[in-house]
Amino acid sequence: MTDIRVRFAPSPTGTLHIGGARTALFNWLFAKHHGGSFVLRLEDTDMTRSTDESARGILEGLQWLGIDWDEGPDKDGALGPYRQSERLEIYQKYIQLLLNSGLAYYCFCTPEELQAGREKAREEKRDYLYDGKCRNLTHAEIDDKLRSGQKAVIRFKTPSQGITIVNDLIRGQVSFNNELLDDFIIVKSDGWPTYNFAVVVDDATMKISHVIRAEEHLSNTPKQLLIYQGLDIIPPQFAHVSMILAPDRSKLSKRHGATSVQEFREEGYLPEAILNYLALLGWSNGEDVDFWKPADIIARFSLNDISRSPAVYDIEKLTWMNGHYIAETDPERLYTLLFDEGSAKGWLTPDNKDYVLKVISLVKTRVKKLGDILNDTNYFFEDGFSYDEKGYDKHFKKANASSVMKAALSIVKTIHSFDAATLEEYFRTTAAEMGFKAGDLIHPTRLALSGRTNTPGLFEVMELLGPERCRERIERALKQLEPEAL
Repeated sequence: MTDIRVRFAPSPTGTLHIGGARTALFNWLFAKHHGGSFVLRLEDTDMTRSTDESARGILEGLQWLGIDWDEGPDKDGALGPYRQSERLEIYQKYIQLLLNSGLAYYCFCTPEELQAGREKAREEKRDYLYDGKCRNLTHAEIDDKLRSGQKAVIRFKTPSQGITIVNDLIRGQVSFNNELLDDFIIVKSDGWPTYNFAVVVDDATMKISHVIRAEEHLSNTPKQLLIYQGLDIIPPQFAHVSMILAPDRSKLSKRHGATSVQEFREEGYLPEAILNYLALLGWSNGEDVDFWKPADIIARFSLNDISRSPAVYDIEKLTWMNGHYIAETDPERLYTLLFDEGSAKGWLTPDNKDYVLKVISLVKTRVKKLGDILNDTNYFFEDGFSYDEKGYDKHFKKANASSVMKAALSIVKTIHSFDAATLEEYFRTTAAEMGFKAGDLIHPTRLALSGRTNTPGLFEVMELLGPERCRERIERALKQLEPEAL
């Protein structure tokens, strides 16, 4: 195989969508598997929509996911610049080659003339194709119009007959009738190239060997192949990856929840979970395995294993996978990731780090997102919590609720060693002596200590809280049951 060079070329007009992130990932995996180069290029010629903020967000999103690039806007490379806005001179050189060869021509048709053509096509119930009015203007006519200041675009002279074949590495051979392609614009009236022309020049001059991109670009490929042919340049190999659909198989959109890498990051997903999940959206090597390390995916990755069928976005599976990765993550790293938010709540301080690490270790196997760690542990840091309403009715409104709380308080005051194992032994023994099940003592105590009916194991929670806080909270609950009891 020739030297592998692939690229990810987003437009910095918004956030890094998961579809774009998956495209970047597949390119990165392909390059890594073959020992090739991964190029990052910013297609920022849309001056009205492209922003530096968006460009930074895309770069940061890729870096957060662990997708690094060998050449790009912030790295040296012999084949740059890597921003289209800095490549105008390069485009002009290749535009002139097509003009000189007669494969491109100036078009002076006004917006009103073009709109009239579209309306006529609509009335005749046919697809609109440019009628080629300016195709055969003489050099003298062109020069006169340009000298007079008339605005012009440059169009590519598309063959009116024959077919253009795309040999796609995923989809096989796809044929397009040239008669269905009009003389498309390759340079706008402001002098900037359109996507189909710029991408050809960029990929050619950057020596891209394989173009792995979204299925939506397949319809652009015959136009690009015609430009390659016109410039007498061997095109790269193409591989078009299927779309990512919503669970209802509609187009994925905001209404289906988070769709950008930044949103997932803010919602508490780990980058390794996103990376793992995206790799499985359309790729499978036949192994029934959900969790993959990047090195293992790289070792097995092949375009032959990418499905032609659309991938269905499953937020439940992603969240489940995220919970697995959180459970496997070192508490020190989770502490670092949570520190800013926890500090803002006043819960995490440099002085209580050891305590917080123990809390994280206790709850990390029970959560699905990073934020859940803090949301589900308020009772470890605050004493004035409210009681779950249903839990209160179930456990604190029983006739024996006061005697149960008094039994729990007695254990806390008299136990000789405040560790989980000893606490469990005392609770079970006391419950048996009182003639009821252990749960009848455990569940009300959990509610008294946390305000919740669902926590990690009660005895591990008690050990972390310590005897003094446990005593105070049980007394608080008992005071609500019997104001005069204490």
